Amino acid sequence: MQIEWLGQACIKIQTKPGPNGEVTVIFDPYEPAKVGLKLPKLTSDIVAITHDHFDHNYTAGITGDYFLIEGPGEYEVKQTFIYGIPGFHDNTGGSQRGSITMYVLESEGMLLAHLGDLGQTELTDEQIEQLEGVDILIIPVGGVYTIDAKQAVNIISQIEPRIVIPIHYAIPGLKIKLDPLDKFLKIMGVKSSEVIDKYKITKKDLPSEETKVVVLKA
Repeated sequence: MQIEWLGQACIKIQTKPGPNGEVTVIFDPYEPAKVGLKLPKLTSDIVAITHDHFDHNYTAGITGDYFLIEGPGEYEVKQTFIYGIPGFHDNTGGSQRGSITMYVLESEGMLLAHLGDLGQTELTDEQIEQLEGVDILIIPVGGVYTIDAKQAVNIISQIEPRIVIPIHYAIPGLKIKLDPLDKFLKIMGVKSSEVIDKYKITKKDLPSEETKVVVLKA
């Protein structure tokens, strides 16, 4: 499985779930002009949208005969399984910014979760049950419109993934004001972190003890 971060909450996954070839999944494509970042040309088999905001729902930026997922439920496309879990964009049951969908992707014997613009500072028992066994967690850490660094660490402790990939934080060019990544890394105890363009991972390479933080370049 290969994971790329394209800025904000946009993630590109390339996976080989079976003998029928590679499957590409795009989460939360953003509208470049409004966000301030350049979205590359993208072709996908599956596009999953966590919520209907301009920095997460720009399907016009994706080409290909893709399968679109926009909410909770169970989906199977080309031997790739995706589960949509209801959540909230704020910590008041959605009263401020509405609801979101968190996604769990199952492929290559691994579970990857994308939490979108999660605003809950605590997951419910039901959400924790649905996220049980997640190996790779993609989580917002920039605050303002989502959970912040400290709250993200709390969510991580509830899920206990093997790998954490932070997203949705301040980077050069971004027009949306968010906290920098440094706060999150400090709380997680990461003193120095290599920034990589793409992250390739197989089930056998998953860390068995401490949670590993992977920082991707947008």
